[in-house]
Amino acid sequence: MTFRNFFAETVFNQKYSHDGAETWPKLCRALVDAVCGELMPADDKDQLVQYMVDFKWLAGGRYLANANKQWKAYNNCFLLAATEDTREDWGNLSRWSELCLTMGGGIGIDASAYRPKGSPLKRSGGVASGAVSKLLMINEIGRQVRQGGDRRSAMYGSLNWEHGDIDDFLNAKNWHNMPIAGTGKTIADVKAEDFNFPAPLDMMNISVNYDTKWIQEYYRTGEPGRVFRKNVEQALTTSEPGFSFNFFEHEGETLRNACTEVTSHIDTPHDVCNLASVNFSRIENVQELEDVTRLVTKFLLCGTIVSALPYQEVYDCREKNRRLGVGIMGMHEWLLARGSKYEVTEELHEWLNVYESASDSEATAFSETLGVSRPKGVRAIAPTGSIGILAGTTTGIEPLFAVAYKRRWLGPDNQWQYQYVVDSAAQEVIDRYGVDPDKIESALDLAAEPERRLKFQADVQSYVDQSISSTVNLPSWGSDLNNEDTLDDYVHLVARYADKIRGLTFYADGSRGGQPLTAVPHSEASNQQGITFVETHDVCEIGGKGGVCGA
Repeated sequence: MTFRNFFAETVFNQKYSHDGAETWPKLCRALVDAVCGELMPADDKDQLVQYMVDFKWLAGGRYLANANKQWKAYNNCFLLAATEDTREDWGNLSRWSELCLTMGGGIGIDASAYRPKGSPLKRSGGVASGAVSKLLMINEIGRQVRQGGDRRSAMYGSLNWEHGDIDDFLNAKNWHNMPIAGTGKTIADVKAEDFNFPAPLDMMNISVNYDTKWIQEYYRTGEPGRVFRKNVEQALTTSEPGFSFNFFEHEGETLRNACTEVTSHIDTPHDVCNLASVNFSRIENVQELEDVTRLVTKFLLCGTIVSALPYQEVYDCREKNRRLGVGIMGMHEWLLARGSKYEVTEELHEWLNVYESASDSEATAFSETLGVSRPKGVRAIAPTGSIGILAGTTTGIEPLFAVAYKRRWLGPDNQWQYQYVVDSAAQEVIDRYGVDPDKIESALDLAAEPERRLKFQADVQSYVDQSISSTVNLPSWGSDLNNEDTLDDYVHLVARYADKIRGLTFYADGSRGGQPLTAVPHSEASNQQGITFVETHDVCEIGGKGGVCGA
């Protein structure tokens, strides 16, 4: 059997199998041939295919979805920005967003260049509607663009912490404070009943950008300030906005893809993410890790030459920056297989050092061989949602969400469906070592120790030249571990780690309708795997052909 479990096979058949790539080995062959063509020696391509067949690495979701297709649209997301505070730029941002979304990619936008709401407009004599209003407009474009007809748009928006609209931005997703006239209900109430009910910025993940000025003020006073404190409070209650940290040598790197792991400078808008992940859990030793990492780096460099893009400015930016996103997946399974807790061990440091050095050296060497510019960024760790399922391993650097859960998705008949899943990495440990499933450390367990999550991310970040997409799970607001009394501790915890990580998102349980994963006891899921149930509401769209942000 190619896949570790039935659910992985189901996801492959529903999202990635297509003509000429009907099986996993066929897809791997077709993809490597299409991307690498004559750019890599035949022996390297054969080895790359075999490593992928064996799940030692996986390309990002758009690569998989478009393997063997005429249109080589391989990039998951595009990084955009408000470049100047003009009417022309305002209109262009909508145009750029629509072109990227209709091509199947997600988008990330920094709207900080636009003047705040109420600012005077000299030529017209009116006043500006503000940066948040532009993000709301882009959100509605995303609502109407059904990528390829079967997948919702993936979007990200950000704003500088000193922007005049920052308070509106911080409160933009307080749907529980937004009544619907004549109903006695709020938008949050109706959203919980009908996930597709429109709400402000509901198609878009959002974060506040913090810069060198902010971190220096924190160093000087030990206080992170009003905006940061409110940001943390919002993160603990509604789960958004998140945090984007861009200090000193990273000043201005506020452009992010939809899942935030790829970074680019505000002065180089129209950048693009280009993702693949090395699967630590399937690699035998550091020598194999070095070989896989080098070949994956070559693969992504080839992708910067052959992948189709939505408009000319993106081609121009790619030639200048040529960013790669050599990522990691399966890290928590790798630790579990060694009997380790969720922490960066001495052996893991050794592996991460090989991952860093091999990707850097190969990016330099192979770009010279190809006669192209050296990538300005090489490593970025995506959340790897769907491809983590394909490989039957843990996603990105994240801990197991839960040993067992319900996974929900949009089926081909446009009905929400779900299956019970025992996490394959957890099952491997259970089967091989006889570990009690109730004692396996998960993201939900680590909700009681958020600093362990932040320290782990910080340790890995030291090997990554771009960013890491990571979400810290928390209990619901008002619970013992997440409430008004714990707020101050969280404020200072996140501030202490701000200069060690590039970004952060919290997810408080139940804070958004439509959670795609819901933890259940191992005993409940173990005897119902492989059975598909139909669900009619309250799910987060993850179905259709393709994937975003490395998914």
